[in-house]
Amino acid sequence: MKKFTFLFLLILAGSVAFGQFSIGPKVGYNTSTLTSDLDSIKSDLTNNFHFGAFVRIGKKIYIQPELNYLTTGGVFKEDVSLNPIKTEIKLKNIEIPVILGWRIINFGVGNIRILLGPSATIVMDKTITTTDGSGYVDPILDVDDINDLNWGFNLGAGVDVLMFTLDARYQMGLNDAISSVKNFNINSRNNLFSISLGWKIL
Repeated sequence: MKKFTFLFLLILAGSVAFGQFSIGPKVGYNTSTLTSDLDSIKSDLTNNFHFGAFVRIGKKIYIQPELNYLTTGGVFKEDVSLNPIKTEIKLKNIEIPVILGWRIINFGVGNIRILLGPSATIVMDKTITTTDGSGYVDPILDVDDINDLNWGFNLGAGVDVLMFTLDARYQMGLNDAISSVKNFNINSRNNLFSISLGWKIL
């Protein structure tokens, strides 16, 4: 965590040195799901809010490192057998994306952008809640089955109007957040859709 924070501050210092930068806070809404390779286990979406800060460096083509706090997860369900499963997983994370953007349309007071880039997500807290009544089986997961560091790749678009910046992104998981539990492979990845509003204070 200290290394990621140092890298973020180093990029910030570089942006100040070279100019053409913006910095500000951001807040938003995200919906996430944990996928499953097992046909018998389905996964529902979870909805949460996030907040953080960003630095944008450049004009037509720019780079935007961020530091965000967000909650992700999903609900695993299996209700066709005699021993049904319903387990909700909630992950509290620090996310560090590095976004590359391109302003493709300018319209006076703002612009329209496309963006992409990788992100590293550090899991700070893991909560597993399992339904245990009406024939439901024991929890299918232990917190140790969930990886502490997950990688993703973002694709999206954004709009700037005056000092406000609005982004919509889809993040696909690049590694298994959960690989296997109780001797079977689940190969679960964390996929995320988010909408965020930022304020360029500089």
